[in-house]
Amino acid sequence: MATDNFRFLVLGGTGSIGYAFTRELLQNQEQVTLLVRNRHKAQKLFGDQPTLQLVEGDAQDGELLKKLGAEATHIFHGVNYPYGKWQGNMERVTQHVIEAAAMSKATIFFPGNIYNFGLIRSITETSPQQPSTKKGQIRVKLEQLLRQAAAQGKCRVISLRLPDFWGPNVLNEGIAPIFRGALANKPMPWLYRNDIPHQLVYTPDAARAFYELAKLPPQEAYAEYNFAGEVVPSIKAWQAQIAEIAGAEAKYKVYPGWLFKLMGLFSADMREISEMSYLWQNTILLNDEKLRRALPNLKRTPMQQAIAETLAWHRES
Repeated sequence: MATDNFRFLVLGGTGSIGYAFTRELLQNQEQVTLLVRNRHKAQKLFGDQPTLQLVEGDAQDGELLKKLGAEATHIFHGVNYPYGKWQGNMERVTQHVIEAAAMSKATIFFPGNIYNFGLIRSITETSPQQPSTKKGQIRVKLEQLLRQAAAQGKCRVISLRLPDFWGPNVLNEGIAPIFRGALANKPMPWLYRNDIPHQLVYTPDAARAFYELAKLPPQEAYAEYNFAGEVVPSIKAWQAQIAEIAGAEAKYKVYPGWLFKLMGLFSADMREISEMSYLWQNTILLNDEKLRRALPNLKRTPMQQAIAETLAWHRES
């Protein structure tokens, strides 16, 4: 059921995690305003929903964002750009989100990631942030902007740090080809290594965690949590499970590191991937004891069910 007087503004609602969060809100009859650049794409994803309002525009339009923010109690900052466009764009849009939230002292929801820490085996909410990449440095800057805004009383912030995510409408080229491959009985790709444990989170589970955090009594101005999702014994084992549920033979393809270095000589996108290679060559784990204390009844979707739902989404899309 809807929570009294909540009004959500969702940015990036047609993307991976924003899509899942919007669906979670609509399933709970919450009032949602979705700022989208492509109204047709949003209508195809969500259909007609009585509590959904679509506004066509760009999150880089600071005045539009402030107008929408004045009516919101919560703003979901799911805006993302291709790696090569992070510099400048991510800082600027985050500042716009802060200014929009300040209109009504709204709570900003921010999906964090593990780039802030460089190569570290286990991450808690108090682990030192020592990024080893340009994109990690940008993520640290974004969180600093949000933390400062919360300290100044402009807004509240709930940051939920996530591992690699997967699920319906997750269309990045690291995840979607796995499910497409399984459905077409073709090799399922991965980068660098598929033989070590890897942490993943199913986007509807992350969306549910965000929504449950929204319902907690307000605590600190800047609240940070990790969400561990599930650790699979290896990507290869996970892919085998996906293939089995898809009714296909398990076929694998691993793109080696030297390939990205070579292609990086000619492609900026490949250089961006190569810079992040440590993420796929090592097992890095988020510790979410704090979240489990805050939300002891938070449910996670069983892996088989989550895989079946994701395959069904790809089959129908």
